[in-house]
Amino acid sequence: MVKQKMKPFEEYVKDCAAMCRETDQISPELFAEYGVKKGLRDKNGNGVLSGLTHISKIEAFREENGEKIPCDGQLWYRGYHVIDLVNGFRNHHFGFEEVAYLLLMGKLPTEEELQGFRYMLAESRTLPTNFTRDVIMKAPSSDLMNSLTRSVLTLASYDEKVSEQSLENILKQCLRLISVMPMLGVYGYHAYNHYERNDSLYIHRPDESLSTAENILLMLRPDKSYTPLEARVLDAALVLHMEHGGGNNSTFTTRVVTSAGSDTYSVMAAALSSLKGPKHGGANIKVMEMMNDLREKVKDCKDEDKVRWYLERIVDKKEFDRKGLVYGIGHAVYSLSDPRARVFKKFVESLAIEKGLTEDYDLYSMIERLAPEIISKKRKMYKGVSANVDFYSGFVYSMLGIPVELYTPIFAMARIVGWSAHRIEELVNVDKIIRPAYKSVMEEREYVKIEKR
Repeated sequence: MVKQKMKPFEEYVKDCAAMCRETDQISPELFAEYGVKKGLRDKNGNGVLSGLTHISKIEAFREENGEKIPCDGQLWYRGYHVIDLVNGFRNHHFGFEEVAYLLLMGKLPTEEELQGFRYMLAESRTLPTNFTRDVIMKAPSSDLMNSLTRSVLTLASYDEKVSEQSLENILKQCLRLISVMPMLGVYGYHAYNHYERNDSLYIHRPDESLSTAENILLMLRPDKSYTPLEARVLDAALVLHMEHGGGNNSTFTTRVVTSAGSDTYSVMAAALSSLKGPKHGGANIKVMEMMNDLREKVKDCKDEDKVRWYLERIVDKKEFDRKGLVYGIGHAVYSLSDPRARVFKKFVESLAIEKGLTEDYDLYSMIERLAPEIISKKRKMYKGVSANVDFYSGFVYSMLGIPVELYTPIFAMARIVGWSAHRIEELVNVDKIIRPAYKSVMEEREYVKIEKR
């Protein structure tokens, strides 16, 4: 038998990918014929009802005479409007711990209950001996979400009750991961910054007397210093990213993997893998990249006509990544406004004033005003568009000196609270594995021997 000359590996991969593209293509008409909703959403953006929850609620429309009318977006955590929660702790105390208690326990804590909860978080805020050296430092990467996921999975090896499904054990595991997630993320960045960028290495231990937001800034900065306003703005960002209904991709992933009986570490690793996708948790990074591109193309960012020109070209797929998206404008659910963006904007303005960056803030405000108008003129819209919370969060993180690599991990440091609440609710109420149906549209074929193909 004559040995066949083989093509280079990359050519084989290219040919196989082309074959996959051809054989896996399903006619769009079949989706319509069988009533299959791509992305589990209908043409109006409504999600397929797949569960019940009383952890949070989102509202973007109101009904009048049987017709859905877009309205300002509303978001509730355990029955409390998120704007009321933020205004309730603003200028009084840090809100992350209070709102985390609310989401997990279902009620606002008393002062005594909050002190006890803070104590539990502080007691859980430790990593196994040499974990930072042996796990986080050994494989540094610019992809901090992958580093974070690896660290979470490795923590399972240190838990003697990793697979025990009692509610007490799972709550303990969730509290531990909520507590150490900032350490895993920030230490992962320092490892990357030192080993891959040849910068100085410093590992600051968290202070048990400080809030989660304060500890993030303390661990991140070489001198451990931060202003009270910086900590309060980051705290607000964490609260606003903490939970957003059961229908978002990473929370649904949490529910799905929980229903299979997996352990807490595997569940959170799956949720992290979902969150890292640019269609989910990476939106604020794209906002920052878009803004940098705008500043390069538009020399006078105070000139409204020139900014409008740039935004029109973005929507026409002629600028930035040529996908036609003004990042940070629009949302899968909200139409006229995102309540998180509405309340967060006050914090953003205060921080911009403290940092002397009011011109940048004015540019963001201008885009927030212009972009919906431009998009509505150039696109067929079934609902309105508005700035979402990620439009401003990237700007805030940049003012805080947080590196871009940590933007999505900070989202995870907040959202793990919501994931934990949904994991517990799924376990308490449902004992069936989530198993959606897929309609097969393949054709049956007869096997042909290889010599006759």
